Amino acid sequence: MAEEKNNPDGESAAPAAPGGAKAWLPLIASIILMPALAFGMTKFVIVPELQQSLGIKPAAGTGSGDKSKTGAEGKKINVPFNKLLVNIAGTMGQRYLLVSLSLASTGGEEFKAKLTDNEAPLRDMAMGILSTKTLADLEKPGARNLIRTELINGFNNILGDNSVSEIYITEFGIQ
Repeated sequence: MAEEKNNPDGESAAPAAPGGAKAWLPLIASIILMPALAFGMTKFVIVPELQQSLGIKPAAGTGSGDKSKTGAEGKKINVPFNKLLVNIAGTMGQRYLLVSLSLASTGGEEFKAKLTDNEAPLRDMAMGILSTKTLADLEKPGARNLIRTELINGFNNILGDNSVSEIYITEFGIQ
């Protein structure tokens, strides 16, 4: 058997309490470090990868190192893309959609020339996207934003180099 050591007062020493501050240290470190690690991974790894894969340019002021163009190339221009008339999907030709667009870019005269040279494929692609929309799709609250996104991606696939930065829908009529 183990011998008990007595204090000079004759009392036995109490065993040390398990735990204490050291037992809480891993929990405290996890609570502090995990959100910081998640924020860092999201901001510096996941979001840039998604932007690159979707062809989205980082917003100005994010410190990505890209300098904006200066001079005539840096000025944003709007080029009208007149009336597109398509049948609405699922209406058996009874209803149609009339859309006019304005395309915005910082490409200057080069952008206008690209649009002129590729007008037929651009109109065909835009009409293809619009003709797949049903009446229910067009009446949803975010329908115009979805259409803008699809058209920007389609135009940039044809023109290349993320030429179109924004699309403004100047007419949108359902009959």
